[in-house]
Amino acid sequence: MRHGDKIKNLSRTKAHREALLANLSSQLIEHKRIVTTLAKAKALRVFVEPLITKSKENTTHQRRIVFSHLQDKEAVKELFDNVAPKVGGRPGGYTRIIKLGIRPGDAAEKAMIELVDFNEIYGKGAGEEKTAAKKTRRRGGSGKKSAAAPKSEEATEIALAEKEEVALEAETAKADDTAAVTEAPAQEETKGEGNEEAKA
Repeated sequence: MRHGDKIKNLSRTKAHREALLANLSSQLIEHKRIVTTLAKAKALRVFVEPLITKSKENTTHQRRIVFSHLQDKEAVKELFDNVAPKVGGRPGGYTRIIKLGIRPGDAAEKAMIELVDFNEIYGKGAGEEKTAAKKTRRRGGSGKKSAAAPKSEEATEIALAEKEEVALEAETAKADDTAAVTEAPAQEETKGEGNEEAKA
């Protein structure tokens, strides 16, 4: 029993497997998403994500290391020039695997693997470079709570301002009504005094 067998062999020899993963990685970097089998997509994710991490440091040494894995100059250039700036602020998790169902010919599970930062469908602001501008945190709960708190505070401030406006309008309406009520008897009294003077 092979307890230490953690490599997805894909029913290939080492050389064949490395050539396959290098070709898939080059195509993924060039086209930003590819469709393949689910097993190959899972093996590709483990192969390509360390290369994307290496591309964040744009040095000749890192370029040579990535080229030794990919054996494709155009893919290396695309990775360091276009992909690396977009994933600069992301601490890993550069790819997404989406299952596509069964292939009719051989009943293999198909999947699409894509670079997360180049997707125009999922998420808000997809395709923009704001992810490279700010660094994200790995701790899950703290960022969500702090981001949600200002929104609720703003909402409460807006609600309080609206309530104050309504209260002010009600007060002015009351003041107008009381002024009208006090003016009416005063006018009647002045009329009555005028009639008495006329009689006298």
